[in-house]
Order: sequence, then structure tokens, then C-alpha cells
Amino acid sequence: MAERTSAGLLSMMLEPTPAVAMTLPAEVREKLAELELELSEGDITQKGYEKKRSKLLAPYIPQIQGVDPSLQIDNRIQASSQVVLPVSKHNKSRAGNARDERFRSDLHTEAVQAALAKYKERKMPMPSKRRSVLVQSSVEACTPPDTSSASEDEGSLRRQGRLATSTPYQGHSHPAVEHWFNRVIQGSSTSSSASSTSSHPGGRSVTNSATHAALNANATATALADLMAHTQLGVPVNSRVSNKIQQLLNTLKRPKRPPLREFFVDDFEELLDVQQPDPNQPRPEGQQMSPLEGEPLGVVTNWPPSLPAALQRWGTTHPKSPCLTALDNAGKPVYTLTYGKLWTRSQKLAYTLLNKLSSRNEPLLMPGDRVALVFPNNDPMMFMVAFYGCLLAELVPVPIEVPLTRKDAGSQQIGFLLGSCGVTLALTTDACQKGLPKAQTGEVVTFKGWPRLLWFVTDGKHVVKPPKDWHPPVREASNDIAYIEYKTSKEGSTMGITVSHSTMLAHCQALTQACGYTEGETITNVLDFKREAGLWHGVLTSVMNRMHVISIPYSLMKVNPLSWIQKVHMYKARVAVVKSRDMHWSLLAQRDQRDISLSSLRMLIVADGANPWSISSCDAFLNVFQARGLRPEVICPCACSSEAMTVAIRRPPEMGVPPPGKAVLSMSGLSHGVIRVDTEEKLSVLTVQDVGQVMPGAVVCVVRVEGTPFLCQTDEVGEICVSSGSSGLAYYGLPGMTKNIFETIPVKPSGVSIGDRPFTRTSLLGFVGPDNLVFVVGKIDGLMVVSGRRHNADDVVATALAVEPMKFVYRGRIAVFSVLVLHDERIIVVAEQRPDASEEDSFQWMSRVLQAIDSIHQVGVYCLALVPANNLPKAPLGGIHISETKQRFLEGALHPCNVLMCPHTCVTNLPKPRQKQPEVGPASMIVGNLVAGKRIAQACGRDLGQLEDNDQARKFLYIQDVLQWRAQATPDHPLFLVLNSKGTVASTASCLQLHKRAERVAAALMGRLNTGDHVALVYPPGIDLIATFYGCLYAGCVPVTVRPPHPQNLATTLPTVKMIVEVSKSVCILTTQAIMKLLKSKEATAAVDIKSWPTVMDTDDLPRKKCPQTYKPPTPEMLAYLDFSVSTTGILAGVKMSHSATSALCRSIKLQCELYPSRQIAICLDPYCGLGLALWCLCSVYSGHQSILVPPLELESNASLWLSAVSQYKVRVTFCSYSVMEMCTKGLGSQTEALRLRNVNLSCVRTCMVVAEERPRITLTQSFSKIFKDLGLSPRAVSTTFGCRVNIAICLQPNRLGKLAEQGTSGPDPTTVYVDMRALRHDRVRLVERGSPHSLPLMESGKILPGVKVVIANTETKGPLGDSHLGEIWVSSPHNATGYYTVYGEEALHADHFNTKLSFGDTQTIWARTGYLGFLRRTDLTDASGERHDALYVVGSLDETLELRGMRYHPIDIETSVIRSHKSIAECAVFTWTNLLVVVVELEGSEQEALDLVALVTNVVLEEHYLIVGVVVVVDPGVIPINSRGEKQRMHLRDGFLADQLDPIYVAYNM
Repeated sequence: MAERTSAGLLSMMLEPTPAVAMTLPAEVREKLAELELELSEGDITQKGYEKKRSKLLAPYIPQIQGVDPSLQIDNRIQASSQVVLPVSKHNKSRAGNARDERFRSDLHTEAVQAALAKYKERKMPMPSKRRSVLVQSSVEACTPPDTSSASEDEGSLRRQGRLATSTPYQGHSHPAVEHWFNRVIQGSSTSSSASSTSSHPGGRSVTNSATHAALNANATATALADLMAHTQLGVPVNSRVSNKIQQLLNTLKRPKRPPLREFFVDDFEELLDVQQPDPNQPRPEGQQMSPLEGEPLGVVTNWPPSLPAALQRWGTTHPKSPCLTALDNAGKPVYTLTYGKLWTRSQKLAYTLLNKLSSRNEPLLMPGDRVALVFPNNDPMMFMVAFYGCLLAELVPVPIEVPLTRKDAGSQQIGFLLGSCGVTLALTTDACQKGLPKAQTGEVVTFKGWPRLLWFVTDGKHVVKPPKDWHPPVREASNDIAYIEYKTSKEGSTMGITVSHSTMLAHCQALTQACGYTEGETITNVLDFKREAGLWHGVLTSVMNRMHVISIPYSLMKVNPLSWIQKVHMYKARVAVVKSRDMHWSLLAQRDQRDISLSSLRMLIVADGANPWSISSCDAFLNVFQARGLRPEVICPCACSSEAMTVAIRRPPEMGVPPPGKAVLSMSGLSHGVIRVDTEEKLSVLTVQDVGQVMPGAVVCVVRVEGTPFLCQTDEVGEICVSSGSSGLAYYGLPGMTKNIFETIPVKPSGVSIGDRPFTRTSLLGFVGPDNLVFVVGKIDGLMVVSGRRHNADDVVATALAVEPMKFVYRGRIAVFSVLVLHDERIIVVAEQRPDASEEDSFQWMSRVLQAIDSIHQVGVYCLALVPANNLPKAPLGGIHISETKQRFLEGALHPCNVLMCPHTCVTNLPKPRQKQPEVGPASMIVGNLVAGKRIAQACGRDLGQLEDNDQARKFLYIQDVLQWRAQATPDHPLFLVLNSKGTVASTASCLQLHKRAERVAAALMGRLNTGDHVALVYPPGIDLIATFYGCLYAGCVPVTVRPPHPQNLATTLPTVKMIVEVSKSVCILTTQAIMKLLKSKEATAAVDIKSWPTVMDTDDLPRKKCPQTYKPPTPEMLAYLDFSVSTTGILAGVKMSHSATSALCRSIKLQCELYPSRQIAICLDPYCGLGLALWCLCSVYSGHQSILVPPLELESNASLWLSAVSQYKVRVTFCSYSVMEMCTKGLGSQTEALRLRNVNLSCVRTCMVVAEERPRITLTQSFSKIFKDLGLSPRAVSTTFGCRVNIAICLQPNRLGKLAEQGTSGPDPTTVYVDMRALRHDRVRLVERGSPHSLPLMESGKILPGVKVVIANTETKGPLGDSHLGEIWVSSPHNATGYYTVYGEEALHADHFNTKLSFGDTQTIWARTGYLGFLRRTDLTDASGERHDALYVVGSLDETLELRGMRYHPIDIETSVIRSHKSIAECAVFTWTNLLVVVVELEGSEQEALDLVALVTNVVLEEHYLIVGVVVVVDPGVIPINSRGEKQRMHLRDGFLADQLDPIYVAYNM
């Protein structure tokens, strides 16, 4: 029994069973039905509804509890909260269904069930969600799914009942209760462990302690082996995430339906659109249709010459004749407007508008001006007076909806229409004007996007009686505009359709003839009287024929859906104008009113007969009301279109017309645009009824939808076009669109037009069937063309609604539309879920809907989203505002509570995966380049040998000798100055002071350690670190600098310290007292085994000893220090730096940056590895310049520290990292003014270099330059550097400095090029113009250092590549590191990283492989030596790249796209796992937005990278781990995700 979901248990307590329902008194049943409707329209909250409902039922609950529980279960009916009312025998089966019956068809429901039965239940991974998201997303938040949360006392009452009765359900197929409790006990559906820990003092939170320990153990064991290895062996067994991914992979392995021919082949050269139609698809075979003419429009002698003339005639000859009866919300007649009253009041208003409104003594309005009519739906009388008043004053009324708030769905577009029509005045009623939102001045606010309006109230006291001699000009109908009707397009834009006086009259005449209207008839109108059929029948044609209109307001229908039927009975109305919804509502509500009779009706006009699904409402309605005098033949569906007005209508029976038609069509045929009466495929059929004959005096034809308007064949579906004197004229102010729609000339296949009379496109899709009946199968607005096949939104809605449990969708509210992603339309289904639905229910329902739509329509759904009840934007008269829903979806503002994306099944037009071509050999490559005239991509910095400078330090082979020399030569010269967070000097060191401190350290070490021992230096950034570094060198030990653990975060930072100490084989740790305590503290024991630390010495109070003599290494090739760093892929790599490499490095940097003792430079970098370590510890000693040291950690408490220091010391050269730059842009972006007042001035800065081991981050450097331009920072000052493990300084870009600057011979500014991202994926470089699609800006990484040579080599063949070719950057230089330092002697594995040779060309030079992809490009600029400048562009690390679909992707490119896709995405990281692309996004905003991101992320990655995202993980800000260099640690993140430790807000598995 599918209905018995977990929502079952409790609602049973309050749910009257059929038996009991009979015993509820009539008035209670009536009140319950009213409540139901209030809830459906959102006039009452779910909570309020539950409260009132339980109050009503309270007296009857004891009786219900008396019923045997087993009976209760079996008698459970499909309604979830509908009270069952006694129903007639015809209607029993669909009694209490709360879903939208208009889309109901038993046949279709059976088809859907049959289709679903074919699918075996397959396990799809359910998305996981944090509890807090559940709380916000559905009303059942923290109460068990069985209760919809209501007031406290009642909640407790229910809960006891629930627990009491929960025992019989133990064997139930939905163990809801236990499940719910388990869920509460488990907490979050992923892990609830708090994991906001910080990976580094300057970093951000990473993962949880347990993993970290595991991770580190892992990393220690495989120090350099790639951590990815464990994925090949399978996954940690206990990981829930992994099981879900496994499920996902299983669902993806299933065979899909045969893929379409490739949509385009994406070679980097071009996109080829090769969508081939299926050769077996059905094609039209009929004759070519000929235009169909309606009967001639009869000429009736006494028809008035215009509508105002008709009003004048009836107003003077039949003044007492009733024109309009308005009803209140209780259904009582409030007022009957007579023709006499309508005539006099319209005259009064016309006179007032023309004569009494003025601005600056000029009349405000002139004939022909447009005026807005803003009248509520329950005041047809005032509207009618205003409408005819405008016609009499020769003004053009523009009726619009009443704006309720400033943010109404679509209200901005209405404002645009008013603006383009030049509307300055709005007419409204007194009550309505009082209800509009007001500004402080008391005037009505100006709504968003609206022009400034003057509001005029048309009630009696504001209008003036005209003088006796004034008469309105009543003329014959002309071609001047009479009124403008608004229409909203599929995209949500609003157009105004102009209708002339003659068209308006002709349309009234045609309707009068087609419907056989006679003078004085009574007509009931349920429709909106402001536009379309409601206006045409209820305001215009009725006046022409002096008919009496009973107008039923929407608000009354909500309270009493039967009201229109009661009024037909009461007034013996001959005609009723309704929509299928009104028939459906009256079915739900009809309550045994035996005394109602519909026998007076000669015509029941179904205004939305063009919706194919209206037939089910018509049939069901007839079924029930035939017993009440309704004759089957009086149901007259009609087809309307805003542009062409009434297109066709079924004539009343007395006109002797052929019997109505019905067609059962194959949906698959319709999707190919052909009509096939379905024979074998019983599953997917569409049953349509005719919409009658063509209007009198009109000609109709059917043309192809796309391209030239060729006439269709008789068995082909096309767009219906009408040519008649009674259709709209144009879109106001839009001549281009008007030409396309209102002036179409259909063409025969031969290319000859069928005549010169223009046709109007109706936007209805259909065909002309037997007996010249018109059939409509859909609307252009609902048309979705997916892979060349057409699907209709309404049909998809019907299929979704037929899926069990049917009551799952709240009030049947579903929106279906398509969005364009990757050159094709994709279907999106959005539904409101019932408040009591559980997570499991919704997921199961979603999976079934996907299967049903796939089966019946043979089309995949791209995204299915569920939103909480009453959350979709509403159209003015109920229904869902589709274009607004689509807009919200695309902007990420829909806030769904559940999402299922299925890109894997829908996206069948990806470019073919790239097949690797057999590589061209290196020799052929060189020859090819020579033939093409391309030079080999090789470049070098200035030659060290030729650079003569007064470099005193060159005399010394060892850096420690330079320090001793400086201590003697310039003892008091200041070398270092360290700042604290307040910006004051924390410590300083001159040459002599540093030397003395180093000696003390050396003295302490010499007795205890042997030469060549490795010593770990664990110090915070400061002079201690530098002094102990030199102390080690004096003592002949090898220093290893290690970042100290973070006291607040030992769990994650201490294991890294331990690992470096162990891997580097350090025999001793030097540190401060504070850190020493920390290393041996109780907290430390939780993270590491503290007993296994080597000797720990603190250097705080060393005795003032002088070491006997400093150690002299026998050869400069000996090891000077070890440089350890964790790469972004999570590999800990230590490199060996020899003494000769150290000196060469210092000399190269000195020459490049022109450093000498009189210089000051500011350094805001961490001193533990890479260039940061060199700049802190080595360069100042070698070159003698003074370094102002700013520890980056201090910026966390004072973001402006670094820039203030630069300004205060008037520094010309400064170094920082990307994380420092980001801290300044984010933290100081809005404070530049405050900094200026504190006299921060950056105009002194000549060059600010960002130290990095990655592709330059252009957007960050640009925004930094832009923000601080206000403080005098030159836009050319910021540049980047590049180094890596094998060579820490390959490029530096000093800006025009010193002597060279004056001569103007310094190097050129860094250049930026734009490359095609698609070509990069194929390992090619293709330069494109800025701003071209798929372009990616790359900035040169800086100028190559003196003595450094660079070549670009093919990663596989190791042959040299040509200019502007992408390959691995190889480097040769005296300051290359000499190798990796590893525990297990895996040198062989990485030997070729440090000494490798080209396989062809220059095969002698020894190169080091950097592991980075890049290219060299010779520019037109010249450098200092007069040579053309070679620019090096770094694209990214090879280890980081993702191999997907045979192509190479750089994570940063995908991440940049993702961050751009929504304003709330703060950061993003991507990685792959078993060929699935996983995207992790940090959400900066409310958790309700989490699910909005899933579709946006999937879309943007598809559009820009042609990749399907497998998993989207939404996490809190700061979860993506970042190292001290500001680089994302994607592998750490991946391990955290697989071990289920990220505590994500939401994880979506894309199907």
C-alpha cells in the first residue's frame, strides 16, 4: 500500500476514516474544506492549518480512537490531510486526492505505474544533509515525520499517542519511528564531529584529529610516495561517503539508452555542430494543408458602430437593465450596476480625467495617452467604469495586477511595460489605494522598475459631474488603439498587446456570432476580467449585447469553490465562462447539494481548453453534474491567445455543428512533431479534445515552428496562425517582435507565399483534425526542445503528478521548464513537497519521477528540486509563476530543500573524449619546428660570469664565512628588525650581535653533536631562528627549519612537526622554553608519542661561550641545510641545499634585485622553506641589506601591519605571499580611507613581489593593486616570482630600480597573454584575444634570474619543444637543489627530477625537472642587454592536474568558474575520486542556500569545461585546508572527505 508512508502514523489519529467522515456534521465538513483551500492558496500557514483543524476535530477524536487500529490502517485513503466528504458514486475513486486533478487521467496514471513497474528498485545514493538544513527546509524539522509541528500542548498529546500506538508497526515496511530516533541519536547524517581545527597557525581549518594522525602515519610511511595510492586498493570500509560513491558508480555503469550522435567534436581548432537526426524517426506523410476559413461574419443591421456607442445606446434606452452583479467573499451580491449607471459614471470619469487633472496649468492627459488600471479582482464594477471612462475620454487603458509588495513576482517587468507605454497616471479604488505600500511621505511607493505614477482614486467623491453641454465624443470604431493587454512571455518579459477600436468591435461581433449571444442573456464569469477571455466575454461582448454578468471573484472561489455553480442555478445563467481549474475545484467541494440544477446552461465555455489536460476535468465534471441537469454538449472548450484573441471555440449545440472530437495520440510521435494515433504503445499517449471551429471571418493555418513559416502537412504539429479582423495589432513599442508575430506570411513548400494577408502567430501548437475541428496539443511557452525532440511542460507535469505517492506534492504545485546548458535545453522539474514528507519519502519520490519521465517521454530530467510548501512564486490568480521560478533557479535563489541532478543521463552531447595520438618523436619535433621557422623554447637569465660587480661576498665559498667577515668589517651595521603585531620593533640584530648569538649556539652544540648531524630548529619567526641557523653552520651541523606547532591546535599541527623531525633524521631539536614545554605537554601526548622525541634543547638562556673555532666544510658541495615543505598534493618533500648552491642563490637574488648594504627591504613571508627561508636567513647576510621582518601570523590580529611598515620605513622592495595579499584585500578593502588618515603611503614601493610556487593569481594581484592605488601604490609595482622544490628561485621581477632605472635599461614589465582554455586541455597553447570565449589570462611569472637556464620539454619524449608550446619547465642553474632527502633512499624514483638530460638537441646539459607545465614566448620587448625578452608562463603543477575524458585539467580553472557561479561561494576546491569529479564549495551565507549551489556548480562546469560533476559537497567557510603559502591542500581535503570528516552541510551525488 504505497500511501502508507511514514506520514501515516499520526495523521491517522486525526484523520477521519470514511466511516467517521460520514458522522461529522455538515458545517464541520464545510469548515474543513474551507481550511483546505486556505492552506492551498497559502492564506494560512501549515501550522495554523493544523491548529484550526485539530480544534475542529477535537470533539470527534474519541470516536476515532475507538476504532480498531487495524481497521484504521486498512481504511487509510489516498488523501493525506483531506477530509473525505460523501461523494457521488461517479467520483468515489478520486475523492480526496489533494493533487491537481486538472492533470489527472486514469489512463495516464496507469501508464506511469506500469512504466515504473518495469524498473527494478535500484539503489541510488541518497544525498546527505546536515540536520540544521533539515530544520530550515521543512516544517517537520525536529518533530518526527509523523507530526506536522503544531502548538506545544497539542504536540505533546500527539506524541504520546504516537508512541503508544507505535508497537503494531514493527513489521511495517517503513520503520519510520525507529529510524527517526536513530537519526536524532546519530545527529548529523554525515559526521557530527566538530572539525574546525586549523592546519597551520596562519592557515585554516583542515580535518579532524583522528584522520590527521592516520594521515600523518600514512605520510610518514610513504614520505614521498603519492598519497593517492590508497584509492586503487579500495576505500576505507567504514566510510559512508565511499559507499555512496560506490552506489553512484554502480548507477552510472548501467547501460544508458543509445547515445545521440556526438553533438560537437571539440578539437581546439573549432566546434563542429554535428547533431544528426535519427534516420528512423517518424516523419509527416500527409498532404500539404490548405488554410481553413471560418464561416463568414454575419452582418446584423442594428449592431452598434463602436463599443462606446453600444454603451450609450443601452445607457439611454435601457438604463434600468442590469449590467454587472458583483459578489462579496460570502457570495452575497454587493451591488448590481445598471447600464444607466455605467453610462453616467463613465461619463463623469471621462470628464474628470480630461478636465480636472492638470500639471502646471496644462491638462495632464491628452486623447491617446495611456493610463494604468490597477483594480483588485473583487471589484469588477469599478474596473468596468474605469475602462469605459477611458474609452469615452479617448484614453488607452492598460489593465495590470495590483502590486502587493515591492518584490512581487514579475512586478518589475510590469513596471517596464508601464514605462515603455509612457504611463504617468494610475486609476484605482479607494480601498485598493489604502492597501498599497506607502513611503514615509504617505504617497504610494514607487515599485522596483516602475515609472513615477500619479495615483487617482475613481470612487464617487473624487469625480465631477460634467456640465449639461459636455458630451463625450462617441465615434465609429477606428484603427486607433482602444486598450493594451499585457502578456508575460516564457522568459518573464512583459509585452503590451495593442487592440484597436475596430478590432475590439470585430472580436465582440465574432464572439457574439460564434456563441449565439442574444440581448439580455445572463452570463457567469469566473475569470480575471482584466484580460483575455474574462475581459472579452465579461466586459466587452457583454456590453455590446446588453447582457447581465455575474462576476465571481477569485477570493470567493477560494472560500467556496461551488459558488459559480450556485450562481448559475440561482440566476438561471445561460452561459458560464470558467477554467478547468474551477471545474476541478467544484468537484472536490461538491457536497450533496441535490437542489442545484445546471439545466439552464446552454454553453459552458472552458477558457483553457487549449491545455490538453483540461479534458480530464471536463470529463470528470460531466460525470458528476450530468445528474444535475448538465447536458454533455454544452461543454465548449475554446482556444485563446493574447495576440490573436479567440482562435477557435466549440459552438453551442443549437448551431447544428459536428459532434466533438477526441484523439488519442502517441507522445513519441508528438515529440517528433507528427500526429500518430497511438496503437501499440499504450503507455505514453496524450488524449486531446477539440477546441471547436475557427472563428467567424477568420482564416487559420498551421506553420512550422522554427525558421521559415512553411505550411505544415496535415499530420504534422505546428504553430496555429490566424488572419482576421479581430486579432491584436502589435506589441506596443516593439516593432521587430511585432513583425515576427503579427505579420507572418505563410509559405508553401515551393517557396511561394499563400497570399499577401498577414497572419498572427498564436503560440498554440496543434493541427486541424477531421470535420475541420481545431486541436491544440501544447503551447510554445511550454515547449522544450531537447536533442531535437519536442516535449511539452504540461505533459511532464502530468507524468510527475501521476507518480505514487500522489499526495507527495503539495497541492499539485509543480513547475517544469527548460534551461540552456551546453548547447541544448535541459529539463528542470521543481515541486513543492508536503510539509510532512520525510527525507526518505522525498528521495524515493524523486527517483521514481525520474524513471517515469524517462519511460513515458524518453527524455532525461536534468534537475529535480523540491522546495518547502508555499515557497514557489505565485502568479496573480493562483498557479505558479513559471518564469520567476526559472529566474530564481538560475540565480540560485530558489532555496530548495532537496535536489537531485542527473547530468550523467541527460548530457549526451559532450565532446568526444580525447584519444592520445602516438607522440611525434623528439627529433621530428625539432625538425618540424625548424621547418616552421620556430625557435626552440629555451631562455636564460643574465650570464653570471660577465656580471662584474663589487661583490665582496663572492670571495667567500660559505655563507657562514660572510657573516663572520661582516661582523668584523661592519659590526654595528643593522641587518634585521622584527616587528610585532602592534607595529613596534620586537627585536633587532646587527652583524656582530647575530654572529655572537650564533657562536653561543655553536658552543652548545659542539660538545654534544657530531659534524654533519641534522638539527631541527622549531622557532616562531624571529631572530632566534636566524641565529640558531648560523649556529648550526658554525658547528658543522645541518639545520632543518620547522614551523612550530600551533598551541590551540596541537592535534593537527604537532604530527607534521614530528614527521619532519623523523623524516629529516634530526638528532636534536633546538627551540624556545615555551615550545619545549608544549612538545612535552599532556595535550601533546594525545597527538604524538612524546617519548620518541630526540634530545630537545632550549636556547633561551645559553651561556656566553665562544666556540673554539668554526667548522670549515672540506668542499662547497657539502650539504648546507635541508628545506622541507608539504606540497599541495600532500607530499612532504625535503630538498638538499649545498653550500655552493646557497651562495649561488644569494648572489643571483642580489644581482636581480640590486641589493646592497644601504638598501632596506620588507619581508612578510614565513621563514620555514623555499624563498621565504632564503630571504629571512641568507640574503641579508650575503648582500648586507637591512631586512624588516613582518611575521605573517601577526597580520591575523592587525591586517594593516605589513603595509604600515612598508610606508613607515619608506621601503622600495617588499616580498609577500598570496595569503598575505588576500588578508590585505579582504581585511583592508573597505579601510583605505582610514589608512590614509593614518598617513599610510605606498608611493615609495617600486616593487612588491609575491613569492609563489604556482601560476600567478592575476585576479588577486589586480584587485590588490586596485584597492591600494588610493594609497599611492603604483599599478606596475606588483609582480610575481616563481620557484619550486628543485630550484626555489627561478624567476623574480624587480621593477625599475637604482642605477639601471635611471638609464631606463631595466627589464620590461611583466606581460599578460590570453590562451584558449580548451587548447590547454589538449596540452597545446593557442593565443587568443582578450575577452574571447574560453580565454584564460596568464601573467608572466617574472624575469629569469641571472645564471638560470630554462627549457620546455615534452613530458613523455623528453625532447625540447618549440616557442609557445606547452611542456614541462626544466631548469639548469648553479643554485638548483642537489636532490630530495628521503628516509627510504627512494632517490632512484626521483633521480631524474634533479639530473636529467634532453633526449635530443643539447644532450649534455644537466637539467632539473620542476614538475610544472608552462611555455616560453619570445616577446617584442627588449631586456637590459638589448636582447628580445623571453617570457616564462607557468600554467600549473603536473601533480595537481586532473586527467578526465583524456584531457588534462588544472583544478584552479574549474575552481575559478565555480566561485564565479554564485555570490555565496567563498572558496572552492576540486579533486577526482575513481574518475568522478568532486567539487567542494565553502558557503558564505545561510545554510538554506546550500542546495541552490548544486545546480549552478554543475551548470558552470559543464558549460565552461565540458565535464560532468559527480559529487557536490557544500561545507562551512574555512574547511578547505590551506598551507602557509596560501595554496589549497586538495589531497588533505580529499582524504577528509573520504573519511567522512568534513561535516558537510550538504552532499549531492549527481546521477
